Amino acid sequence: MKAHDGMYIDGAWRPAVGTDTIEVVNPVDEQVLGRVPAGTAEDVDTAVRAARAAFPAWAATPPAERAARLGALRDVLTARKDEIAETVTAELGSPLSFSQAVHATVPILVAGSYAELAATYAFEEKVGNSTVYQEPIGVVGAITPWNYPLHQIVAKVAPALAAGCTVVLKPAEDTPLTAQLFAEAVAEAGVPAGVFNLVTGLGPVAGQALAEHPDVDLVSFTGSTAVGRRIGATAGAAVKRVALELGGKSANVILPSADLAKAVNVGVANVMSNSGQTCSAWTRMLVHAAQYEQAVELAATAAAKYGDRIGPVVNAKQQARVRGYIDKGVAEGARIVAGGPEFPREQGYFVQPTVFADVTPEMTIAQEEIFGPVLSVIPYEDEEDAVRIANGTVYGLAGAVWASDEAEAVAFARRLDTGQVDINGGRFNPSAPFGGYKQSGVGRELGAHGLSEYLQTKSLQF
Repeated sequence: MKAHDGMYIDGAWRPAVGTDTIEVVNPVDEQVLGRVPAGTAEDVDTAVRAARAAFPAWAATPPAERAARLGALRDVLTARKDEIAETVTAELGSPLSFSQAVHATVPILVAGSYAELAATYAFEEKVGNSTVYQEPIGVVGAITPWNYPLHQIVAKVAPALAAGCTVVLKPAEDTPLTAQLFAEAVAEAGVPAGVFNLVTGLGPVAGQALAEHPDVDLVSFTGSTAVGRRIGATAGAAVKRVALELGGKSANVILPSADLAKAVNVGVANVMSNSGQTCSAWTRMLVHAAQYEQAVELAATAAAKYGDRIGPVVNAKQQARVRGYIDKGVAEGARIVAGGPEFPREQGYFVQPTVFADVTPEMTIAQEEIFGPVLSVIPYEDEEDAVRIANGTVYGLAGAVWASDEAEAVAFARRLDTGQVDINGGRFNPSAPFGGYKQSGVGRELGAHGLSEYLQTKSLQF
């Protein structure tokens, strides 16, 4: 798609206040795809004022009508699915097949789930002699990352609109074309002017202005824990609601009774998916000591098959970051059994699918979020040791448990300090709550739990 040279505010594409732009670069060939405006605090203020003006009418719109607009948005996204996939591939570098299967498809499922939920959700209920209302919070400032550029947008905007809120979106500067495409879809779906607004720009400028704006009632942010802390502090100082979906260092725990080959192969695929740029990726594979060497060999073989099948990471900074972690792993004594720090191509931001063995739980690569195609295989002695290692980070976003008996896997999963656990490769559920424990965030996305983040409660007593 062709980049817009303006902001989508109050139902129209409007020129930015300033003249600064952001270059959008294809991570595969490092060529410039286009340029978008680098929004300022003044652009953010204009967008927030438009959202505030549109809020009363949208909040008063019957839920069935809001559901109809979300259904129309789902249909537009479906009709433009190929264009979405091609745009994400151009900006993010993900293989087109993955963009089609995940980046374009999952947001359609999520939008559809909120179209259904908005039509059926109990926004009003009787509790004894009281009537309890669930009302929209107000204006939402949504700040989204680049790793799943459309899914992260829809996971915030769809429930906010279903709740009756209005939105100002500041997307990641690496993937703004996908956000502009979404704005086009919103307009085509007939969402009223001002209900959704888009400001492209840099995080420290436009993102910070949005988080600080006094007329934003809730800030919903997905990104690093470091930035999430700053946004949480800003929102807290203003007694403003905040929803944070932050980092992860998830454990894939393979119990001795599991099908080892299947668990390892699925685990490697999970880490290599989206070039490792997934906050919930199972980047620590925990295997019983008796099966450890076999698991390492299986993981190395599986990772080697992904050499030319994964795309690049998003930009040169991320490529250097991942390489730095690989070097750090070697320096601290871990053993590379697949991949390594050398860049596999002269052009493009590619990183080799890398597997480490001889990793101890205290190593940097086992503690910090790398956000690249890097897996650490860690041995454990018994179940208590596995629980200790799995819970032994500041994060608690996701994880996986494998066992021949489902009840055994569930019992272990209940001991994990994490917000979501896949049992024996359980499928993604767009209606299940997603979010973390500890420093992985505050609040939940998706399904009814995601909708409730954008609602506040009022009770009338009779």
